[in-house]
Amino acid sequence: MTSSNPIPDHVRSNAQNDSLGDDHIGTSVDTPLRADAFELSDEEKMSRIEPLFREIMEVMGLDLTDDSLSGTPRRVAKMYVQEIFRGLNPENHPVCRTFNNTYAYGEMLVEKDINLNSTCEHHFLPITGRAHVAYRSSGRVIGLSKINRLVDHYAKRPQVQERLTRQIAEALKSILDTEDVAVVIEAKHLCVSSRGIEDEQSSTVTADYHGAFHQEAVRREFLDHIRG
Repeated sequence: MTSSNPIPDHVRSNAQNDSLGDDHIGTSVDTPLRADAFELSDEEKMSRIEPLFREIMEVMGLDLTDDSLSGTPRRVAKMYVQEIFRGLNPENHPVCRTFNNTYAYGEMLVEKDINLNSTCEHHFLPITGRAHVAYRSSGRVIGLSKINRLVDHYAKRPQVQERLTRQIAEALKSILDTEDVAVVIEAKHLCVSSRGIEDEQSSTVTADYHGAFHQEAVRREFLDHIRG
């Protein structure tokens, strides 16, 4: 029997999009970007975003003549382009020189409790937490601060945590020319704690293991390090 009240296409589409966001689904290992994503300069992007955010504020009924609000559209535009989403631009990728492993250090190197601040791509709300990264050298090593910078670079874009975890791992594998890489991220999502279910206690853990870290003993050693 055909329903006498069919669901309009735009309502069905909105419902599907809401479901995707609430179910924390990502669409690709690579951040979805259009082919023309970098044709505009940072300044041009900020100039385009500023009036658009001004319109959002005006639609919400805010008085932009107030001293506290008048500069907000420009501040938000600058924040989006040069701060919280600066990791979208490949020109901002950290330079990660590698060096010969002259110490012949053959055990895993673990960098834990790396501060992580990202943004949920479904609601544009913060993701905050910690990243733990480990690798075994195949002959090359990287400066410790570069690991932190890599985490920050991939975090500074609209993200889902699963994709972020994999992007960090794949970048390290490529830079260090090794399969022996592990990444674990523990984070809280404001799209969970401040809206929707409003659960302030839960957190999300994601992991990506490669090479030797698929071995139970090696993985357990890594997890013992980050728990300790």
